[in-house]
Amino acid sequence: MKVLVTGGAGFIGTHLVRRLLGEGCSVTVLDNFNPQIHGENRSLPVDLAPNVELQVGDVRDESAVARALRGQEVIVHLAAETGTGQSMYEVLRYEDVNVKGTAVIIQALANDKVKPPRKLVIASSRAVYGEGRYNCHIDGIVYPEARTVEDMQEGRFEPLCPICGATCEVQPTTEDSQLKPTSFYGLTKKMDEEMARLFAETLGFSCVALRYQNVYGPGQSLKNPYTGILGIFSNLARLHEPINIFEDGLESRDFVFINDVVEATWTCILDSTMKVETLNVGAGERVFVKDVAREIVNYFSSRSKLTITGTFRQGDIRHSIADIQKIRKLIMFQPKWSFSTGLRLYLDWVTSQELSQNCYDFSIHEMRERGLLHG
Repeated sequence: MKVLVTGGAGFIGTHLVRRLLGEGCSVTVLDNFNPQIHGENRSLPVDLAPNVELQVGDVRDESAVARALRGQEVIVHLAAETGTGQSMYEVLRYEDVNVKGTAVIIQALANDKVKPPRKLVIASSRAVYGEGRYNCHIDGIVYPEARTVEDMQEGRFEPLCPICGATCEVQPTTEDSQLKPTSFYGLTKKMDEEMARLFAETLGFSCVALRYQNVYGPGQSLKNPYTGILGIFSNLARLHEPINIFEDGLESRDFVFINDVVEATWTCILDSTMKVETLNVGAGERVFVKDVAREIVNYFSSRSKLTITGTFRQGDIRHSIADIQKIRKLIMFQPKWSFSTGLRLYLDWVTSQELSQNCYDFSIHEMRERGLLHG
């Protein structure tokens, strides 16, 4: 099987490419080696480089994309800018990479520049849901609006029922839930999904949009301060620097280990029955941010002081937990990694990495300067 992976030099991409090679696939990687993610590195890991056709290029470059698409049976489109906070002020860049990048791929297929693939697997995100699915004791299942600055300044962090205004309880978010992104990043991924679905139905190829939850694991960038609280907390703990936790520390996320993400993605590539589908890829396990910080500090025996600050970012969601019944039913996906087990393996890997300076404060300064960070 000939497979193109855009963004294949990134975190998810390199793990997926290893699996594809292990399954006997012929793999092409298109990646621009964005310095924010890769630093000065412009090459694949040594175990991948000899076995992969690497095309260094940008997903927005029509000629580079057309060249990479030729002869491919499957496209896995991972290339994207991924910082939810950064997307709220780097608006043009996120629109350019995420929306235009996907549009360039679709245009090449639509204009007969290359033969359409058998399947397009596109990386989406839980960010398309915004606050997601909740239960109100009065009005039942509801989909709250983005939380207001005024409420959060008063310490009211839980989303409110959009009908009666009461506090409501988070529920696992299903794929048929309302899409109400609260960040521009989430909005770009929603647009990506809709483009891919429209043209898959028009051109007759299979398309699966995978709404990845909070993916983590060995190989995740420790230098990118805009994504991944595990990397941020790990760096600060190793430096014994203070760790300031947003809101009241009770915000929660669905962390899904990279091996489970790769398994779900590979199974979707293999599947011959799905036409156009959207699937959550998560662990279905809710983890509180303050507990994550505490576990990381304990692992490193760090002298870092944990402080619940009440500070908050516009665009952040309060809770995240995926309903994974659909992916279980369609492709028999069952997460194998609990958060406690996966975190331990991730932190073992972090220990083996060179300790880098704290870049997180710069990203915080950027958001505060633009009026997106409060408190």
